[in-house]
Amino acid sequence: MRRKITLGIGLGLAATPALAYIGPGAGISFVGSLFTWLIGIVVALFAILFYPFRVLLRRLRGKSPATEPGREAPAEESSEQGQ
Repeated sequence: MRRKITLGIGLGLAATPALAYIGPGAGISFVGSLFTWLIGIVVALFAILFYPFRVLLRRLRGKSPATEPGREAPAEESSEQGQ
């Protein structure tokens, strides 16, 4: 194990510069993807932290979660049904 570490350090110190040009497109792509990741993480954390308050507000207002848009309210049984 010690030999591998020594070899890795030696090869790292012996490396010569590549003298390669990296254009601005790579930097812009990196910054764009970095911002996308950061905004995604912030939005996910906000959604996770805000959810308990959302449920609390719904309960205080007297709305049940089944009355959200796109969901149907639970069917109420009536005495006339099935007769």
